[in-house]
Amino acid sequence: MPESFLYFIWQYQYFNKASLATTDGEVIQVLHTGFRNYDAGPDFTHARLLINEVEWVGTVEMHCRTSDWLSHRHQHDRAYDNVILHVVWQDDRSTNGRRVDRTNGTALPTLELSPLTDVALLDRFHALNDAVDSIPCAGQFRAVSPLRITSMLDKAMLQRLERKATAVRLVFEQTNGDWEETAYRMLAINMGFKINADPMEQLSRAVPLKAILKHRDALHQVEALLFGTAGLLALEEADEYIVMLQREYRFLAAKYSLADRQVEAHAWKWGRLRPANFPTLRLAQLARLLTNQGSLFSLFADMMDTETLLSVLQVQPSAYWQSHYRFGKTTEKPAPALGQTSAENIVVNTVVPLLAAYAHHRGEPAYIDRAISLLEGLPAEKNHLTDKWNTLGLGIRTAFDSQAAIELHNEFCAVKKCLSCQVGAELLKK
Repeated sequence: MPESFLYFIWQYQYFNKASLATTDGEVIQVLHTGFRNYDAGPDFTHARLLINEVEWVGTVEMHCRTSDWLSHRHQHDRAYDNVILHVVWQDDRSTNGRRVDRTNGTALPTLELSPLTDVALLDRFHALNDAVDSIPCAGQFRAVSPLRITSMLDKAMLQRLERKATAVRLVFEQTNGDWEETAYRMLAINMGFKINADPMEQLSRAVPLKAILKHRDALHQVEALLFGTAGLLALEEADEYIVMLQREYRFLAAKYSLADRQVEAHAWKWGRLRPANFPTLRLAQLARLLTNQGSLFSLFADMMDTETLLSVLQVQPSAYWQSHYRFGKTTEKPAPALGQTSAENIVVNTVVPLLAAYAHHRGEPAYIDRAISLLEGLPAEKNHLTDKWNTLGLGIRTAFDSQAAIELHNEFCAVKKCLSCQVGAELLKK
């Protein structure tokens, strides 16, 4: 029996409370269950109980067995002296015969839940917990009220924004509080489109944005900085364009001490990628974006029109990369500009997290509102997860819906956190 099930039935009081008593026969009345504690220490704080008509205020600790108090050595930990009730699934003191005390030797009141819990509730929990499908409630999902589903999607979306904002704040700290550099790094990582995100991150760390902006008026120099530091200019056969980049890179690498910061060429992935996603083309598009914009962060934070933002992001690379996907290899089909879908991806995975992090940093919720507005104005992403949710009747229409559905699957369904999900809670109650 996982302790998470005990947290659930205690928090919602899903057990028989008639003639509620401790294992020693003391009468209990729950005035307030307390608040779930996700940090170190007892599981619920600020609980209020009447035990034998004496009011107690303090914490509640939960274990599968009474003896777990001893095995976790809480009897020696003063952080647990404020526990007013020990809630367990099974009281096993009859088998070990040992008392459960606080550090000062006072006995700890214990409540055993297994005799008080409806077997049907337990069966429903096991049905979800033992489900093979990655969405444990798939077979019952259509029975859940739409209001409960909407509420859970909102919760999942806010959690996703917070989680992504935390990742942005880490980059912000690494850049010594520079939002422009942070926006640049987040954009570079995103333009790796997962498979090349790591080398893109290494590259953005190696080549600071300030160096790039000094050469903003010379696109070929920015390309030289990026391609050279990416380790992609060490070519035996070189056309005129390659020779020019190699010459520019030697000069710029010496100027900015970049020679020992190169990304290893083998770090870049090419297999199973469509030519439009080759790292060379993405770097060329990134170079164009960086030279087009004097301030990336202002572009992301201040532009209110979603369509204009998408249009600005859909850049055409330099002439060479309109006819090449790789160095020295001309393509019969013209290489595309950064497309609508890729621009939408940048808004979802770069702009929105940046806005969420900036909202926390400035204490201005308006930036969260803008992030949500952007998601609600974009079409839903299409992938195997959104397809699966749609078959269950979720009805994913916007990027807000798809992002929330992805978070719900990855952070709740796939890891069987049904007890923390409002959908799972409703199914258990039934």
